[in-house]
Amino acid sequence: MPDWEKRFRAPRVGLPDWARDAPDRSLFVSNATGTFELYAWDRASGEQRQATDRPNGTTDGTLTPDGEWIWWFSDTDGDEFGVWMRQPFGGGADEPAAPGLEPSYPAGLALGRDGTAVVGRSTDEEGSTIHVVRPGQQPVEIYRHRESAGVGDLSHDGSLIAIEHTEHGDAMHSAIRVVRPDGTTVAELDDTRGGTEELGLSVMGFAPVDGDARLLVGHQRRGRWEPMIWNPLTGEESALAIDLPGDVSADWYPDGSALLVEHEYQARGELWRYETATGALSRVETPTGTVSGAGARPDGSVEFLWSSAAQPPAVRSTSGQVVLDPPGMKAPGSVPVTDAWVEGPGGRVHALVQKPAGEGPFPTVFDIHGGPTWHDSDAFASAPAAWVDHGFAVVRVNYRGSTGYGREWTDALKHRVGLIELEDIAAVREWAVSSGLADPERLVLAGGSWGGYLTLLGLGTQPDSWSLGLAAVPVADYVTAYNDEMEALKAMDRTLLGGTPEEVPERFEASSPLTYVDAVRAPVYISAGVNDPRCPIRQVENYVRRLEERGHPHEVYRYDAGHGSLVVEERIKQIRLELDFARRHLGMSGGPEATA
Repeated sequence: MPDWEKRFRAPRVGLPDWARDAPDRSLFVSNATGTFELYAWDRASGEQRQATDRPNGTTDGTLTPDGEWIWWFSDTDGDEFGVWMRQPFGGGADEPAAPGLEPSYPAGLALGRDGTAVVGRSTDEEGSTIHVVRPGQQPVEIYRHRESAGVGDLSHDGSLIAIEHTEHGDAMHSAIRVVRPDGTTVAELDDTRGGTEELGLSVMGFAPVDGDARLLVGHQRRGRWEPMIWNPLTGEESALAIDLPGDVSADWYPDGSALLVEHEYQARGELWRYETATGALSRVETPTGTVSGAGARPDGSVEFLWSSAAQPPAVRSTSGQVVLDPPGMKAPGSVPVTDAWVEGPGGRVHALVQKPAGEGPFPTVFDIHGGPTWHDSDAFASAPAAWVDHGFAVVRVNYRGSTGYGREWTDALKHRVGLIELEDIAAVREWAVSSGLADPERLVLAGGSWGGYLTLLGLGTQPDSWSLGLAAVPVADYVTAYNDEMEALKAMDRTLLGGTPEEVPERFEASSPLTYVDAVRAPVYISAGVNDPRCPIRQVENYVRRLEERGHPHEVYRYDAGHGSLVVEERIKQIRLELDFARRHLGMSGGPEATA
């Protein structure tokens, strides 16, 4: 078996979550069976058991504070539309967790210590609704609005509920409302000033102590994400002396005396401890790379999921112990990333580069991340490693719109959506060719989701720049995508483009890959999930039909899932198809499979 397949097949585990009042009871995600599912883990006995088993996998789940129940979200074949189910921690039949609530897209969930649940829902017909569900009672609706909203958190004593909402119409910058369980408003925090300022807030969590109303809030007042503490009962806001460059998020230590700070800067992550009483900031030692999640245990130790581009992910602890070591084959490592900083039209663009052994120029894949509010980091990723194994250099670009480089960088793509990101990608492409890294005759533009959208848009607007394109679950026809997608994404598109297709048709047209399909010169490979609610299949078919009418070289792979697949063999199949398409059209032969 070639190394690239081993990386996908090697069993992996996610960072375990644990019950707040029963920390020996944990829940984690693993692909040990070949499909990502939820697993219950009793730390006291060491026993682990598979809690969910569905053909297309399950990753969305949590534990009740007492550890007695596992809540998990049940959709249909990856369509993200469904209901919350629950089962006993020790095993048993699944049952509806919130009887009386109809299927919906999930919009947050908070579970109380007395059995109360606060359930957020989103549907195309109703918009956003939030319900309080008490044991043995019918759900009570406490919030409803057409714009996007969701459950942020429930206070430790169950007396306060934090709601993130975008009633002001800007889906990129949320406000926060704190309400009582009956829906009455306690306090409001709105940095947008009714939608006139592009400043967002996020709920990071209530203090984990009874009678403590302090809420940890993420804000952008100094041009980046960082935390502060807000007391909705008194209105007091406490700025935190965390003077680190880049974006900062945080969570509480279990006793409420300190914060566990996650710091993201220039595609790397690290952890710090912040004492709320003194403002003292001390480093939590982690290796150089990316921390993909962390949590503080009751004994003060910190568990974290760490990886780098060269080393596979591992769940580590500051106690020095291995937290979870999945049995079976271990994933082979890959090559490290190097950093490239390229002057672009909107400022310096950060790119991460991996390359095979030998001298360039190499056939090169520009692997464009999704989101767009996301960023590539020095983290382990099996797909880029597979391309490197096959002799390709891989370049990943944190274009304008990416997180981790300040608020202005993230917010820069409004109205000229897609075109701005492609300007940054073009600048990095020019650098890659002129530096001798990339072979200009063998350049692949590739990506999934928003990266798939940018791939198709780039093939049409920069037709002479790319040798071929690989687009997974893309936006291909922006107007049809808007009409068919889930309501929360409609709100995001209205924010990005400044209105609906009827209100700003020229912007939708300028940003739609379908507009430029007749200019595409490179061969095109598209993969799409037939149940995808984010990039629905109908708009992909519209684009494919235009390629067919032109007789343009293309291949399409449709699979029975949603926005990507949680099945390992399916993911391997998709990578193999992409590799085969690229090597055929670039005139390459051989590779790891030919010699393995």
